[in-house]
Amino acid sequence: MKLLRPTLLTLACLLASPSFADDLPSLGDASSAIVSPQQEHQLGRAWLSLLRGQVAQLSDPQLKDFVETTVYRLAETSQLQDRRLEFILINSRELNAFAAPGGIVGVNGGLFLNAQSEAEYAAVLAHELAHLSQRHFARGIEAQQRMQVPVLAAMLAGIVIAAAGAGDAGIATIMGSQAAAIQEQQRFSRQNEQEADRIGIINLEKAGYDPRAMPSMFERLMRQYRFDAKPPEFLLTHPVTESRIADTRNRAEQEKIGGKEDSLRYELMRARVALFYEETPGIAAKRFRAQLDENPKSEAARYGLAIAQIKAGQLNEARENLKPLLAKDPNDITYNLAQIDLDVTNNRMADAQQRADRMLKLYQDNYPLNQVHVDLLLKQNRPADAGKALEVLLKARPADPDIWNLVADTRGLSGDMVGSSQARAEFFALTGDYKQALQQLEFAKRRSNNNFQLASRIDARQKELIEQERMLKEMMN
Repeated sequence: MKLLRPTLLTLACLLASPSFADDLPSLGDASSAIVSPQQEHQLGRAWLSLLRGQVAQLSDPQLKDFVETTVYRLAETSQLQDRRLEFILINSRELNAFAAPGGIVGVNGGLFLNAQSEAEYAAVLAHELAHLSQRHFARGIEAQQRMQVPVLAAMLAGIVIAAAGAGDAGIATIMGSQAAAIQEQQRFSRQNEQEADRIGIINLEKAGYDPRAMPSMFERLMRQYRFDAKPPEFLLTHPVTESRIADTRNRAEQEKIGGKEDSLRYELMRARVALFYEETPGIAAKRFRAQLDENPKSEAARYGLAIAQIKAGQLNEARENLKPLLAKDPNDITYNLAQIDLDVTNNRMADAQQRADRMLKLYQDNYPLNQVHVDLLLKQNRPADAGKALEVLLKARPADPDIWNLVADTRGLSGDMVGSSQARAEFFALTGDYKQALQQLEFAKRRSNNNFQLASRIDARQKELIEQERMLKEMMN
């Protein structure tokens, strides 16, 4: 699968005139008159729904929670004014991350494989958030005013095609949308990249990270992929040169030195991703065991070995590796979730439920813990209780298609077929399939058994989705 070639940030750079000053821009007047923040928000959500329906995603709650938490931490200290963010984690081991108009943040699994520390990972995302805070997308349109929103939306449609795997067709759509308008534009805007680097470095320091992580990340990537015929997507859309590395290093040295370089939690998430992309759990276990032999004090290696052993069915060995981790930090969420997984795999449901209940008392709003609580209830054939627990998750994550899909299944198990169809409709709407969404609402209405109030609510939702679909088609045509 070819992912995001070109990405939305490439599109922003394609549209950008190489005439912007290196000083902070005056955000608003001209660019907002052409594409308002609200238009960016709507366009971004429409594009996200299409993308969700086209690319494989990572649905691991712990990984999703980590990405969301760290990005929001960066957003709090950034210049980003509209912090209505939505996330997509793409199932690809290629290095890539992107930020799309309207607050869409995308991360490939490969970012964790390539970023050797949390500060390096944060440096990439701080750079992407800088593109959003400086509204490079809208400013690019300002630089090329004949590029109207419908044309840009058509380009986004082409990007979705490219992301789905039909790369050549997608690029043809993008280029054909307005070939004359971008023919003489540079593929990359050096000014935009410099600006995103500079503001990203400032944000890194403000968020408590070591700002030197950005030039270090760039430098290592350049060495690693210098002679590759096909470098990763991130380096195609963010070309790294000696001068860029020197510039970011000079800027980083001007900031307050110090800050967090790495964290155990990041290393634990890296272990989860590494296991996900390994050929077999057995091979992953061998790799983690080798790391542990090299550094017996490495908690991340021991954790990775334990979760690989659970996947491989080596349950006694996994239990022995989790013991010292839990003894050192008995309330750590990641370690306890691994123990719950082990107990479930070993059919020790009572132990798993007891541990989950204890942890939820400590961290009642934690997304992964609430998710595993629902999973445990379903495994114990308690769909009604699972449905109640899911209502808590829905309030916290109303735009998460994974949650709506689980709600649909759970309501179906409880015999609530109307509610199941309603939830399935929300899932399809969030993944850009309005035909299926409307069909599900029609199924729900037929089963409403002359309940006038229920049928009226379903009618109202149908009208909303029809209007959303109309707006989406209007933007994409």
